[in-house]
Amino acid sequence: MSIAVVRHPDVHAFAARALPWLLQSEPEHNLILGIIEQLKASGATTSAYLASIEEDGQVAGCAFRTPPYKAGLTRMPHGAVPALVEDLQQVYDELPAVLGPPAQARAFAEAWALCKGMTVRIGRQNRIYELREVIMPEAMPSGELRLAGRRDADVVVSWLEQFALETGVGAPNVEAFVASHITNKTLFLWEDEGEPRTAAVYAGKTPHGVRIGFVFTPPAFRCRGYATACTALVSQRALDSGNRFCCLYTDLSNATSNDIYQRIGYVPVCDVSDYVFE
Repeated sequence: MSIAVVRHPDVHAFAARALPWLLQSEPEHNLILGIIEQLKASGATTSAYLASIEEDGQVAGCAFRTPPYKAGLTRMPHGAVPALVEDLQQVYDELPAVLGPPAQARAFAEAWALCKGMTVRIGRQNRIYELREVIMPEAMPSGELRLAGRRDADVVVSWLEQFALETGVGAPNVEAFVASHITNKTLFLWEDEGEPRTAAVYAGKTPHGVRIGFVFTPPAFRCRGYATACTALVSQRALDSGNRFCCLYTDLSNATSNDIYQRIGYVPVCDVSDYVFE
């Protein structure tokens, strides 16, 4: 068995090689597939790291990074990790973290930390879910779903900042993120009594699906069914727009959110782990 790390010069070369393998499990690979779509759409020549892991000449995994964000891994042969660490060291002096399937992410994190003389700690433990048919809640809360508008930007920006603090998920350029989703009509609010209560977005478009993200309800309005209703209706809109499926990430330590999503039709796909370098 021979294993090689093949670094690709641009997103088009990477997609040509890796896309057939990634699409075999599209929900599982939603993150890298979304990045491919974004890089193609932007036309940017970025410093993205895009590599296929080749086993006996066949794609058996992928690794990627869009600085300044963490490195990402897919499933891959365990024996590929040393070669991947060696290749990434040729490109980056340091990494903030790595995200991937638990076994591969841990092996990579330990090897990288050893090479760099760093410490590593386990971060957020996530589960990827997939939905192809929405199960609407039997009892809906008061209020209704609506698109967010420019008048909502300040509120949603503050919510995104709270979301990042609560979840430990690094926030993007918050103002730009919110403005972009408002412009693209992919940011939704559940409104009750004339005020927004919950937010959710479409993000990470893949060839046949979309990722639902940033589902956030301020503490004062939780346990009222707003997040469940908002996620269910946003997911239905995504399916009605021509997507075959929706997917999302949950924090495995949050039993409430995992239960909510399963009750409206989301089913587990796989787990992914964060490891943070210090």
